[in-house]
Amino acid sequence: MYDLAVIGAGWAGFNAALKAKESGLKVCLIECGVIGGTCLNRGCIPTKALIASAKVYSLVRKSSVFGVESDNPRINFGKIQERKNKLIWDLSQGMLSRLGGIDLIKSSAEIVSEHEIKVDTGKLSAKFMLVASGSRPAELAQLKFDGVKIISSDQLLSLPSVPKSLLIIGGGVIGCEFASLFSALGSEVSLLEKLPMLLQGEDKEISRKIEVIFKKKGIKVYTGSDLSVVDLNVYEKVLVCVGREPNISGLGLEKLGIKLDKKGIAVDDYLRTSVANIYAAGDCTAKIMLAHYAAYQGVSAVENMIVDNKNKSNNPVVPACIFCDPEIASVGLDEEKAVVAGIPVKVFKFDFRASSMARIIDEVDGFIKVVVNRNSEEVVGGCIIGPRSTELISILAMAVSLHLKISQIRAIIFAHPTLSESLRESIG
Repeated sequence: MYDLAVIGAGWAGFNAALKAKESGLKVCLIECGVIGGTCLNRGCIPTKALIASAKVYSLVRKSSVFGVESDNPRINFGKIQERKNKLIWDLSQGMLSRLGGIDLIKSSAEIVSEHEIKVDTGKLSAKFMLVASGSRPAELAQLKFDGVKIISSDQLLSLPSVPKSLLIIGGGVIGCEFASLFSALGSEVSLLEKLPMLLQGEDKEISRKIEVIFKKKGIKVYTGSDLSVVDLNVYEKVLVCVGREPNISGLGLEKLGIKLDKKGIAVDDYLRTSVANIYAAGDCTAKIMLAHYAAYQGVSAVENMIVDNKNKSNNPVVPACIFCDPEIASVGLDEEKAVVAGIPVKVFKFDFRASSMARIIDEVDGFIKVVVNRNSEEVVGGCIIGPRSTELISILAMAVSLHLKISQIRAIIFAHPTLSESLRESIG
């Protein structure tokens, strides 16, 4: 019998298995596909690999700004895809190399009792189970994926060539990243969002800013709109990215009486399901569908198995990153959410046009906002749109996590000239 059987080798399951091994547990990791789950194979890594290539292309196109003449740069999308695929392969091999001491079982999985799982070769037993089965792109009833014209984000990542025209339905994180990416690669991009603004849930000023930037780049943005405002026939590809839904069918959850909520597997504060020895983590719980949060949940679940549910999985400080151009990142509370929470706030703002390094690299479009509790002077959140936002946000994440006061941040000496000193400059 195993101490722990993990179903799913994505970021939640992989990190949970490593934590269990480090804690001396006998572990198996069951995966019917390839190691790494959505993040490595169909999400974070391939998307950012393509974005990195697009960024280089954009820089080459404006190289004359830096005094470097480079005439007629062109896209070799085949090589871009080759590089992306090699990155995935290399990282997957690195993950496999870390699984020494863990039984990796390549199989589908069905939970048949509290301590038994059916796999392709028979049944295995475990004291504890962790369901980390991930998620998949959600479909629209009127626009089912056909893999040819109506495609998912998974399918878009595998295209052999850059589409001449692309309609993106859904102006959330995925939609905005792909709009920015394929516009940079030369596609004529239209972005359709039924809600009043892009990136609903982000700071409103940032949402308005990215819409303005997108339009300057030639992206057609339709907010507060439905399919009636566009003609699908004029687009080579139509990407539907209206969210993700948990992969929970076929796992035997209903037969065992494991409760589901409207979105995914229901768990308590300790990531335990309605069956005491079975836990769930990552996208299948539909809490926060981010790879780093999935990893946090996976590790937390294992810790709670070991210490008998003493540590709540309720860390609210989760950085969110959007890898469009310019990048967007946020953490903690924005101004509106802080007010709703009854926190008296003071907002500090810094424009990247005042940053020496932003001017050096010629990326001055954007700003930093830091939200502070007016009474305690503690940093409660912040957001950034601009160069290297996805890296800079970690500084604000630490400030929020440690309840730092603005006086403590002001006392830190930041290197000059850097982008990070803009965080110090933002609070005066």
